[in-house]
Amino acid sequence: MNWLGSLQQLGRAIMLPTMVLPAAAILLSVGSLPWVDWGLPAIAEVSTWAGQGIFFFLPYLFAVGVAWGLANQAGPAGLAALSGMFIYEQILRHLGDGSVQPTTLIGIIFGIIAGVLYNRFKYIKFPEIFQFFGGSRFVLLAMGLFSAIFSWFMIGIAPFLQRGLDELTILVTHLGGFGLFLYGMLYRILTAFGLHHLLNNVFWFQLGNFTTPDGNVIQGDLPRYFAGDPTAGTFMAGLFPIMMFAIPGIALAIIHEAREDLKPKIKKTFLTAALVCFFTGVSEQIEFAFLFVAPYMYMVHVVLSGIAMWITYALGIHHGFSYSAGAIDYVLNFHLSENAWMLIPIGMIYGVIYYKLFRWAIHRFQIPTPGREEGSTLEDWAGNIPYQAPLILEALGGKENIVQVESCITRLRITVKNDRLIDSNSLKLLGSAGLIKLGGGNVQIVFGTYSELIREEVNKLMQRDLPQVLFSAPMQGRMLPIEEVPDHIFAAKLVGDGVAFIPERDELVSPVYGTIIHLYPTMHAIGISTPEGLEVLLHIGIDTSQLKGGYFQAVVKEGDSVVPGQLLIKFDLAYIRQHAKSLATPMVITNPERVKSWSFAPFKAVKKGQASVMSVVLHDRNAGGFEL
Repeated sequence: MNWLGSLQQLGRAIMLPTMVLPAAAILLSVGSLPWVDWGLPAIAEVSTWAGQGIFFFLPYLFAVGVAWGLANQAGPAGLAALSGMFIYEQILRHLGDGSVQPTTLIGIIFGIIAGVLYNRFKYIKFPEIFQFFGGSRFVLLAMGLFSAIFSWFMIGIAPFLQRGLDELTILVTHLGGFGLFLYGMLYRILTAFGLHHLLNNVFWFQLGNFTTPDGNVIQGDLPRYFAGDPTAGTFMAGLFPIMMFAIPGIALAIIHEAREDLKPKIKKTFLTAALVCFFTGVSEQIEFAFLFVAPYMYMVHVVLSGIAMWITYALGIHHGFSYSAGAIDYVLNFHLSENAWMLIPIGMIYGVIYYKLFRWAIHRFQIPTPGREEGSTLEDWAGNIPYQAPLILEALGGKENIVQVESCITRLRITVKNDRLIDSNSLKLLGSAGLIKLGGGNVQIVFGTYSELIREEVNKLMQRDLPQVLFSAPMQGRMLPIEEVPDHIFAAKLVGDGVAFIPERDELVSPVYGTIIHLYPTMHAIGISTPEGLEVLLHIGIDTSQLKGGYFQAVVKEGDSVVPGQLLIKFDLAYIRQHAKSLATPMVITNPERVKSWSFAPFKAVKKGQASVMSVVLHDRNAGGFEL
């Protein structure tokens, strides 16, 4: 599976340059307005040329973007790729016959070479007299030499590569609707792995040629569409019914099949996700809600997506987008389309089919979609990201386990040293809709459209050495705010601040690294001092100090060192449930003046020893415990 991890990195890098395309679409759309009739012809000219300029220099943008993405946002790699493209363009202009022009494929190749060279040689050292050419400067030197040789070589082989792309175009054309059907299915399958950008780059930016009135040769379904090619838009049109109607139909089915007590939150979350998908074409939040729990339904989704592509081809519909097949692109680019009005009735029919089919399947097969069981519902992250980022980092195995953190529109794309250290259950409770392990430590985590903000916060934590303490769950059960404990002393935080748990099993484990500093005679409560000087009190149940008779059995003693997840106390859960005031088990820090800030995971079900339920940042780095 390591090759999938490498493709993930390449797919992420290739996606980056496409983020400029919405600007091109908006500019071209503005330029198409009747400014001449309004007496403002200059606006039409500026907007049109600005939009066309982005497409004209798209190969250069791909070169820089791919290199920048593969080299972990390193500027020298992007500069090396750009210099390579300049060399390539000059050699072809003066030594070629004019039949070969820079393309996005060439830009991607230069981006890959520059990224690989930077990652391999950024720390290279030479003897002192030559060290000026060492480090990242060597990448620029090597890329210049490589580009000259590669460009000379391309003069000879480029016609054969172009012939291969032409043959692929002819093959797809001969396949007709069936070819579009296969493309639509493959696109949806690769979306699950985050690799659809690789497929799309071929069909959207490589296949087909169109010569503009001024003599420029445009390649790819997407650039040709915006250049005015009437035959373009076939590989994009069929996505509009799926993004604007079908997938939002799935969201409505999930809402209507949710439990009544969870329906308000599910409605808020998935109605928002449906609107995001309708307007922008970002669909993964909804798709990942059933991908893992009902993969057979995802395959139905795959087939229906392929059929949508076939239908739009058969009806002669041509429509395109700059970013994705949402309503915004549908309206912006409608003036360039052909028969695009038919996408609306097709989409409405698809929406009804998807809604009826998925609602029936969820009910018939008891599919545990969000709202039918406790778990992630893709929480509203706005405002909570800085506080929950430390918990996400801990769920990823800590910053020592992180090699690289990147993101795309809806998912984190992470490389870790050991993917077995990732706590998938914690990530789910923290808002993740899905986790995909691609091998070689490459992992994708779907967090929705806030993924980029999460990446920024996680990277900030990676770069700062904060004095913080991370807490695991001390028992299996449900976590609740300390204010909800049915005891005034704990609820008012007179003992300390923290959280509480309602146990479902009869074991209490250590939530932190530390030393046992106090074990009550009845063994219903225990105190731990962490190396950072925090004092943690764990109190099993409320008013349990009077329960005598061996209902609590400690397996540790004062002075013992403990680690997260280590068993501390076993207790008679059934007896305590019957005789105690409450099972609520507070986990509080009794010297909260040491704490600068607090972070809490969502108050939901947790597993024993589960990482990332609470995190605190300390005021200072003083170590050593305090006596209770």
